[in-house]
Amino acid sequence: MSIPTLKWSGNKLKLIDQTKLPLVFAHIYCSDIFSVWRAIRGLKIRGAPAIGIAAGFGVYLGIRNSSHTSYASFKKDLDKTLSYLATARPTAINLFWALERMRVLVEENCNKGI
Repeated sequence: MSIPTLKWSGNKLKLIDQTKLPLVFAHIYCSDIFSVWRAIRGLKIRGAPAIGIAAGFGVYLGIRNSSHTSYASFKKDLDKTLSYLATARPTAINLFWALERMRVLVEENCNKGI
């Protein structure tokens, strides 16, 4: 049986609090960009791939409620979200890889529709 380190559950990011292991098995639920940032910064998430995945979810949580009607104004929120998450763990290569990947995906898809 495998236990996922993190997954999307009920509009939130559910992740194992790795600072509690091995004595306690506990989950953290991140429903906004700030809780994802704290989880990454506080070493609740460990391992390069998990940090990158959490960052991708963090980007979504940071922009999901945007009400902008133009791409130019939406991009300001996107850039702010990416910059904020980048400060969580400045030396984490996968964090920056994931943030760049999310930037490209958002730009490729939203530039068409907004």
